[in-house]
Amino acid sequence: MKRLFGDTCMTLSQQNNTVESSAGSVRERLLDSAERLFAERGFDSTSVRDLAATAGCNLASVNYYFGGKENLYVEVWRRHLLLLKDARISSIEKVLFDSAGKPTLEDLLRSFAYAFIGPLVDETGGPRLIKLMAREILNPHLPSSMFNEAVIRPTLSAVQSALAKVCPELPESKVPLVVFSLIGQLVHTIKLKTMLGSMDDDEALAEFEPTKVIEHIVAFSAAGIRAYAGGETQ
Repeated sequence: MKRLFGDTCMTLSQQNNTVESSAGSVRERLLDSAERLFAERGFDSTSVRDLAATAGCNLASVNYYFGGKENLYVEVWRRHLLLLKDARISSIEKVLFDSAGKPTLEDLLRSFAYAFIGPLVDETGGPRLIKLMAREILNPHLPSSMFNEAVIRPTLSAVQSALAKVCPELPESKVPLVVFSLIGQLVHTIKLKTMLGSMDDDEALAEFEPTKVIEHIVAFSAAGIRAYAGGETQ
């Protein structure tokens, strides 16, 4: 009887694991399919039927797992925003740890720049994420505070804190401006790569080397920050 009871419990446990695994699989398939369709067609041109068919699940699954297309769109973005935030903050924490809290200004800027650009220029998922971003900018469907709360605010806080440690001579009032300048350069670098890729100009695209661009941004920004810190500019 004990053995039978034990076997029964194991069978029920296996069944529960199978159900949970299946549920996770359907949810992930919906997220992956939604990301592709929203990037290719946009939110308004993607129907719930399209989402379910592409994910290989029944029509009710979208409502069951996400409560509708709108929430599914938010969850697609939440997944990306968490990864972007974690990558950027981890890059700062790592360079501080590796240098015992005393990295050079160039090391800090370089580590952050690579973490910022990396996911967006990665050939496997970068182009799709950029398309998704472009569509959201032109036709917003996310809560207005989502980007700020999920990525911008925690990232700015981490960069500003690290910058104050690395360059204590930099006036506190100028730290946010320096960070905005750095991020602006990185954003336009991503935009430039996207533009070159859409032009089907292999020669122009070949001349665009992210490593060289990042090193230029690092050198340019470090020089500007030191000038600010030294009081050479107003």
